[in-house]
Amino acid sequence: MKKVLFALFGLVISSTLAQAAEPEVNEFGLYHKDWFHESFLDMSEDFEMAKEEGKRFAIIWEQKGCPYCKDLHSKTLSQDHIKKYMQDNFIVVQMNIWGDRDVTDFDGTEMTEKEFAAKNAIAFTPTVQFLHEDITGKEGMARDAARLPGFFRPFHFKAMLNYVNDKMYETGKPFQRYIVELAQSGQKP
Repeated sequence: MKKVLFALFGLVISSTLAQAAEPEVNEFGLYHKDWFHESFLDMSEDFEMAKEEGKRFAIIWEQKGCPYCKDLHSKTLSQDHIKKYMQDNFIVVQMNIWGDRDVTDFDGTEMTEKEFAAKNAIAFTPTVQFLHEDITGKEGMARDAARLPGFFRPFHFKAMLNYVNDKMYETGKPFQRYIVELAQSGQKP
């Protein structure tokens, strides 16, 4: 019995330590993954690269010191199956909602990250914007195929990745209905 208790205690401790691992922080003070796309923040260039690679384009909006961004990195993006799925299917650019780096918008207009965030109606962090495959003539939120506002746990986050990658938004089924049906079926995304 003592061996079982020690083994369980060991599992709890190692699980807690694994979850408590501090995510990497980049030079802008944002939690960061080494597999995010290193961008010159020319949105058209990054978007076209994603299309050429047969991938979807996503922007993860964060800010320095954001506790929910930290949770996104340590609890969700740290999951190997999510990391692999995103690397295989998405080009991900990380941006700072309050940043001053220069961004070239899809229409060629130059602005700061914070101006680009406002133009895209980014109100809080984290927010993940998943862009349509064709954004011609679209501005701001109209470019979004889907948007993930806030921190989502791995099940819901992975479901959104599937929802976007499988273009479920084109069926007219809202993500909320999709996730409920997925959960009720007992399937994993």
